Amino acid sequence: MLKRTLTASIVTVLALGAATACSSNSGSSGSAGTPTVKLMVGGIDKQIYLPYQLAQSLGFYEKYGVKVELSTEQNGGVGAEEAMASGQVDMAGAWYNHTIEFQAKGKAVEDVVQLSGAPGEREMCTTKSGVRSAADFKGKTLGVTDLGSGTDTLTQFMAAKKGVKTDQFHRLAVGAGSTAVAALQNGKADCVMTTEPTVSAVEKKGVGTSAIDLATTDGAKAALGGAFPAASVLARTDWVNSHKDAVQKVVDALVATMHWINTHSAADIANKLPASFVQNQLVTKADYIKALNEDKGQFLPDGIMPAGGPKTALATEQMVGTVTSSVDLSKTFTNEFAINANKKEGLTTTTTPAGANG
Repeated sequence: MLKRTLTASIVTVLALGAATACSSNSGSSGSAGTPTVKLMVGGIDKQIYLPYQLAQSLGFYEKYGVKVELSTEQNGGVGAEEAMASGQVDMAGAWYNHTIEFQAKGKAVEDVVQLSGAPGEREMCTTKSGVRSAADFKGKTLGVTDLGSGTDTLTQFMAAKKGVKTDQFHRLAVGAGSTAVAALQNGKADCVMTTEPTVSAVEKKGVGTSAIDLATTDGAKAALGGAFPAASVLARTDWVNSHKDAVQKVVDALVATMHWINTHSAADIANKLPASFVQNQLVTKADYIKALNEDKGQFLPDGIMPAGGPKTALATEQMVGTVTSSVDLSKTFTNEFAINANKKEGLTTTTTPAGANG
C-alpha cells in the first residue's frame, strides 16, 4: 500500500530468499503436499511490515506447512493490495482499510490476520514549520508516500478532525527513504508522514522532528480517536473460501511470529532480519534497534483484530470522502484463523476482539 524505494541489496535479498511472484502454482500443493502462496508486501524492508520477512527468517512458514513466495511492491509499480485484487498474487501485506475501499467498489476482500494496531507512522516536521498538531496544517505542504495512499488518507483525516479542510493545505507525493528526507531538507515539504527507518534518518540529519505520533497504539488513539488496524494480510474472499487450509497455515506462521516478537527484544528481532533491512545508507543497526524499541508497541501479540479498530478505519475513509456508500464491516475481516492459530499453540489472547460491527 505504501510505495517503497528499495536498494539493490534489498532486491538481491528478496531474489535469493524468496521466489518471484510469477509462479503458476498459486495456492496449489507441491509434490510433498505443501501449498504455495504468493504474498506481496507494501514495502517489505520497513519496520511496520517486518513480520512477513521475520516469519520467513524464523522458518515459521516451513514449520507450519506452507511455502510463501514473498515479493515487494516497487516505487511507481502496482500496489500490493491491487496486485492481490487483480489475481497477480494471492495475498497482500497491506493496511486493513483497503478492505473497506474494495467493498465500496463492489469487490470482496478480507483481512485474515491483524499484525498491528497502529499505522507505525510519524508526522515529521521541520522546526520552522510550526506544526505541533494537525490544527497547524493550514497553509502547509504535507508530504505523503503517494497520493491515494494510506498516509494520504490519514493526513486528510487528522486535518478534518481539527477542522482543517483539504483545500487549505497541499499534499505532495514524496515516497519514502531518501526522497522523503530530501523533501524536508530541500524545503519542498513542511512535514512528511513516514515510518522507520526514515524517521531516524530525518532525526539524524537534523531536518525534522516528530510532531504527531501514529507509531504506537496509544499515539494512534490520541490522534485518530481509536486503535487503527494497519499491517495485515489481505486476500480476496473467494480465494480465502477455496484455500482455507493454505490460509490457516499462513496465519499459523504469522501468529507464531507475533508471539515471538512480543517475547523477544528489538535486538533479537533485528538480528533475524536481512542485514540490508536494518543497516543501509539511511540508518545504522543501532538506529534501527533504538527505533524498534520505541515503536514495538504497534505490533499485536496474537493477530486478533482489535475491538473498535474497524470502526476507526471506516471513520477515516468516510471523513475524507473515500467511501460514501454503506459498508458491512463484518465482511472486511475475520478473527477465525487467528483464534484457531492461538488455540493450536496453546496461547492466551490478550487483544479484545472486534465484533461483527467492528
